[in-house]
Amino acid sequence: MGEKVLITGNEAIGEAAIKAGCRFFFGYPITPQNKIPEYLSYRLPQVGGCFIQAESEIAAIYMVFGAAGAGARVMTSSSSPGISLKQEGISYIAGAELPCVIVNVMRGGPGLGGILPSQADYFQATKGGGHGGYHMLVLAPSTVQESVDLMTDAFDLADKYRNPVMVLADGYIGQMMEPVEFKERPQKVLPTKNWAIAGAKNRPRNLIRSLYLDPEELEQHNLKLHRKYLEMAKNEVRVETYLTEDAEIIIAAYGTVARIAKTAIKMLRERGIKAGLVRPITVYPFPYETFAKISEKVDNILVVEMSLGQMIEDVKLGVCGKAKVHFYGRTGGMVPTYDEIVTQIEKIVKEEVA
Repeated sequence: MGEKVLITGNEAIGEAAIKAGCRFFFGYPITPQNKIPEYLSYRLPQVGGCFIQAESEIAAIYMVFGAAGAGARVMTSSSSPGISLKQEGISYIAGAELPCVIVNVMRGGPGLGGILPSQADYFQATKGGGHGGYHMLVLAPSTVQESVDLMTDAFDLADKYRNPVMVLADGYIGQMMEPVEFKERPQKVLPTKNWAIAGAKNRPRNLIRSLYLDPEELEQHNLKLHRKYLEMAKNEVRVETYLTEDAEIIIAAYGTVARIAKTAIKMLRERGIKAGLVRPITVYPFPYETFAKISEKVDNILVVEMSLGQMIEDVKLGVCGKAKVHFYGRTGGMVPTYDEIVTQIEKIVKEEVA
């Protein structure tokens, strides 16, 4: 075990990015992710990197496009409305097959909403968000330590698939302080970036683009991207199961809510109700197979979210009608409590007995 440091989630994300080899950050302030650019504004110059506060979120994402096209490890971060402004650029980055990392520390909405935590950007993150039918790999940490660990994975996955990767956190994870260990991890063998625009004296000229005027050529490009997404779904699904072996009812949750759900599960088991948790870590690709298998063992699944229901649609697709899917959500910055979750589970159990 290495030495642990007490640090906020946002600062931990910034430091983890540096340790993962990120040397370029372009962004714009918005709460509750402000500590990420603030931290990187003084840390990146210390390691020979570049920090630029762009004039807008739109400018920032196209700076990311440029650095990624030159082969650099690059990231940006924002919170919900800022991510919305970046969506056109993210679509361009996906279409041009460029690797980068995007962190969304979600806040309440729609519109300006509020600065408190939310999970209402799930659709935006997992269904593309911008135009054209692209996908990002989307990683959803539930602790500050996991945020650190997933940042390294995010950069590696971006390079492996030549695709943007999003780390989807919420305001609690971004601003809470927890002890964190920055682990030394073995360097993965990743594809050489021979596609990058980095001078062409001794090789053919590279061209990075997302524009294909010939419809047949554009279709082939889209089919190529689709094959990549299928490969992600085959190889990159991550999910945590907690006390599911003997569970008679399942809670489905991700991020901060999953932590609250674990406390609720302990309380339920003390009351004789065998509850378990399925926590997606990758919300794209989604662990459909895990939910399909769990629906063969249990009759009821309660989805709990800090929204009025988004991930529930993927859960329903996973169980394919084999189990009843219930929902409990809080929104506007309100967070489900473990007592509320316990009450919802007890209500479902009582109805089943009746």
